[in-house]
Amino acid sequence: QVKLVESGGGLVQAGGSLRLSCAASERTFSRPVMGWFRQAPGKEREFVAAIYWSAGITYYDDSQEGRFTISRDNAENTVYLQMNSLKPEDTAVYYCASRRPLGGTLYATDGYDYWGQGTQVTVSS
Repeated sequence: QVKLVESGGGLVQAGGSLRLSCAASERTFSRPVMGWFRQAPGKEREFVAAIYWSAGITYYDDSQEGRFTISRDNAENTVYLQMNSLKPEDTAVYYCASRRPLGGTLYATDGYDYWGQGTQVTVSS
């Protein structure tokens, strides 16, 4: 079982930045992808970004307009999400997740089966 622990959330003013971290208990060949999702109150959990551990190939949701950057530190088994130019609509609980070996899609929650506890990001106007 993969354990994921997020950190780095908090309260920030619009236009500010935050860097989220996700520490994974292990990294295996059968689980080559890590993702970030977010869930705002009353809304479904939505895809933010994903990255391959090995090659560092990244995927993003287009709505972020290039403001977010996902990266990884393989030596530390940690994935990061750098968020710049934050907007009030970015307010949500942010989750990291481990892509399941088979099934589902990279851009949706059904593609992931291990999740962290989430970290709250609040952007004030």
